[in-house]
Amino acid sequence: MSADCTSYMNADKVLVSAFSCPGEDGERNAIYCCGFQDLKYCCDDPNSFFPYEHNYMWWLSVGALVGLSIAAVVLLAFIITVCVLCYLFISTKPQRKLDRGLSLSLQTSGADTVKERRMEQDVY
Repeated sequence: MSADCTSYMNADKVLVSAFSCPGEDGERNAIYCCGFQDLKYCCDDPNSFFPYEHNYMWWLSVGALVGLSIAAVVLLAFIITVCVLCYLFISTKPQRKLDRGLSLSLQTSGADTVKERRMEQDVY
């Protein structure tokens, strides 16, 4: 069984002539014509859409994982910093004491009036 790949223009606008699969120097089980309009190749899977080995994808995945890990650490450090700053702001804030000014003034004014009454009584 063999497949014929028709001629095509590659990405550099060069005409690539038609060829049959499997190729003379290729694998014997690569009997299908795969690829795109500007890149065709022989492959062993008719559903293959990319002519290169998938090893380069591993490096892209490792790079993405490293990048995401760094971003996650930076985000975690930011969140921890915000939480610590909020805690320090709340804990070092001067405590509001109850305003007892009104009750004290009432108590002192009440005591003053009692003293004044006693003084008035003593005078008369």
